[in-house]
Amino acid sequence: MKTSRRHTGLLALNAGLLLALGAVTLAPIAEAQRGATQRARGDYTMVAGRVVGVPESAIYIIDSTNQELVGVRWDRSRRMLQPIGFRDIQLDARGGGGAR
Repeated sequence: MKTSRRHTGLLALNAGLLLALGAVTLAPIAEAQRGATQRARGDYTMVAGRVVGVPESAIYIIDSTNQELVGVRWDRSRRMLQPIGFRDIQLDARGGGGAR
């Protein structure tokens, strides 16, 4: 009798997991993924450095595939990353200046 209860519980658990897997698989895609232009998967490099006038160091993240650079720093009081700036490297190379 105990094995019958165990089997019933395991079957119910498996059915629930199968439903959850189906819901995740069939869920609609996120809005950011629907754009007409597909963004290429990035190839990232991170470098630490100093920022003038700020006691904390910064992290510069370069996406060499999409030719973008972003700088962030750690804000100790808020305990989160704060953006410093963004540069479009392709636009800079053409002489257009990419500060945003």
